[in-house]
Amino acid sequence: MSDFRRVADAVAADIAAGRRRPGDRLPPQRRFAREQGIAASTAARVYRELALRGLVAGEVGRGTFVRSGPPPGGVPGLLEPSGAAVDLELTYPEADGQAERLAAGLERLRRPDALAAALRPVGPSGTAAARREGAALLGVTDPEAVLFAANGRQAVAGAVAALVPPGGRLGVEPLTYPVVKGLLARIGVVAVPIAADEHGPRPDALAEAHRRAPLKAVYLQPTLHNPTGLTVPPERRAALAETLEAARVPLVEDRIWSFLADEPPLAELLPGRTIIVDGLSKRVSPGLTLGLLAAPQGLRGPVASALRGGAWQPTGYALEAATGWLADGTVAALAAAKRRDAASRRDLALERLGGFAVSAAPRSFFCWWELPSPWRAEAFAGAAARLGITVTPGAVFATAPDATPAAVRLGLASPPHGELARALDALADLARRGPDAAHRG
Repeated sequence: MSDFRRVADAVAADIAAGRRRPGDRLPPQRRFAREQGIAASTAARVYRELALRGLVAGEVGRGTFVRSGPPPGGVPGLLEPSGAAVDLELTYPEADGQAERLAAGLERLRRPDALAAALRPVGPSGTAAARREGAALLGVTDPEAVLFAANGRQAVAGAVAALVPPGGRLGVEPLTYPVVKGLLARIGVVAVPIAADEHGPRPDALAEAHRRAPLKAVYLQPTLHNPTGLTVPPERRAALAETLEAARVPLVEDRIWSFLADEPPLAELLPGRTIIVDGLSKRVSPGLTLGLLAAPQGLRGPVASALRGGAWQPTGYALEAATGWLADGTVAALAAAKRRDAASRRDLALERLGGFAVSAAPRSFFCWWELPSPWRAEAFAGAAARLGITVTPGAVFATAPDATPAAVRLGLASPPHGELARALDALADLARRGPDAAHRG
């Protein structure tokens, strides 16, 4: 057994036996190396191994701590309700009158001929009508560029699988959509964090990562990034597109939240190398959804093959329902209603969390909260859960497990406004009291 794993096993045993308790801080790596009689490089591998096992979380500028609870199994709360009294993890918005609007659009599928057609198998290319509506939604001129998956997550999976072979390297933001982290692990793709600043991923860091070892593709959320809410400004977009073009590296652009913003796709600056992915789960509903992709001509075949091979193609009923909702304006109406709701919820969050380091886009169903010292994300999430409120700690989004932020994401979409206000007030009070007072309480 490798030396670093033997040392990691010993620390893991201490944690299991309670000799190192949740919230305990591990020594700085150099001191740990001296105490264990190992090299500093071996100590670094020990800490990374413990993070990969989900036993510790490293927070930038604060150190490495034993987790205050079990590591995120899969992606808790990001895909299904948590069962908590107030769920601030789930981010599936619902507009007033949504069910009635959707039901009206399904009337045509009650006809036997229409239902029979909708129940037939369908491939990634969908139907001509679906491609026309999908092209309008994605903002592309060629309907033949449009492909379909069962949902947005599977659209991402198909795009990545088409571009990156097992063992290949995919550039990602330091904080990224958690489902992508799980996807990459399952298909054997190496996630390469690209250093970022307040404007988004840095072009020089992207170029350097590609020089160290070639990237097969890059996955970005340049519009309403989840979890920070950042939209990359035009100058940075242009620089990223120039860097990707020079390196001949394709881009997967995730636009799942773009309907809340007024920003054109980054793909417009990199049309021959970008696969756009989007979906209807946020615009419409997670219960009956559709993933959409727009691929350059040279990539359409590989993407379609990946969708078929992964069994990620859409169902005929969902495709027909979505096509009707797109054509009759239902999707556009729901999106407009949700834009208004997102703005009011974001304003409520900034008001109730005034004085804290909270960032959120003008229209957003989530916000990013950099916690005040000495709070750590895991401890805060645990304390919030004891109040019946679930929040998502920063470690869930971090692509480097040994460098996680002392921050949490708050999903604002699910509770009624009054309940959301009360939950935010409770979290603000918790943050002001600090971890010691919260523990005593």
